[in-house]
Amino acid sequence: MTVSLALLAAEGGANNLWNPTIIGVLTVVAAVGLFCGSVYLLLGTNLGARLGFLVAFSGLMAFLVLLTTLWLTSGNSGIDPPHGNSPAWKVVDIVSTPHDSKITTVQGISSAGRKFTSEACASKEPPKECDLLTNVKPAIDAAIVPVTPVAGQTAPVQPFATLGISSSTDYLVDFKGFTSFEQGGGTNRLFWHNPRYAAIEFCLVAKDEQGNNLIPPQCDPLQDTHYAILSYDFGSLRQPVVAYWAVSIILFVLAVLGLHWWEQDERARKRAALTPVPTPST
Repeated sequence: MTVSLALLAAEGGANNLWNPTIIGVLTVVAAVGLFCGSVYLLLGTNLGARLGFLVAFSGLMAFLVLLTTLWLTSGNSGIDPPHGNSPAWKVVDIVSTPHDSKITTVQGISSAGRKFTSEACASKEPPKECDLLTNVKPAIDAAIVPVTPVAGQTAPVQPFATLGISSSTDYLVDFKGFTSFEQGGGTNRLFWHNPRYAAIEFCLVAKDEQGNNLIPPQCDPLQDTHYAILSYDFGSLRQPVVAYWAVSIILFVLAVLGLHWWEQDERARKRAALTPVPTPST
């Protein structure tokens, strides 16, 4: 049945409510009914409906506990467990100076944050903050470079794409004389993170008489520089795995308790069925 549903999904044509939404739900239901249902059917015919269900359910939960524990401890073993959002930078503001930011913490980043300059990044031992210039470039591109919408799809909301930039090559984040900052980060009481922000200075690229970018690219001295204020999203890669692991343990404990209670009931029924031996009269 599962194979038939998959073949039917392949013939469905364009994506719609039936394919892949309904067909995906039916595939999962058919798979669970086939594999879990067949095991319960075999156990139920030998142990009874109630005990067969408890044994089958306990075995399934034990398997899930082992699987989710393997997800937690697999590391880089090649197993691809469920995961949430990946860590990423996101532009939250475009300002002339960090002091103009709407985020209170960022307003003092020029004095309290970790500063890195073009001279420091060009040295033999550049500070680790210089790697941000490469890491945040895609996030800045997504924020200030207008995206051409694909036919039939809604264009993304880009409130900061107002600088007249049409390509990722129209601005520079690594130019002579830039000064950028980073602040925050690190763990807070082991389970939380301190907010992490970055203020990256960028300039618009100078153009020739034909309107093309100069080669090699250089900042336009007639245009002011701007700061892209970015917030770091630490992501939630392991949260789904932890949730699955906790739920599996709880259900496994309940299944084992169900077996224990069934055994207690069975012993009580056997004791109740025993006929007391009559005491001989003297």
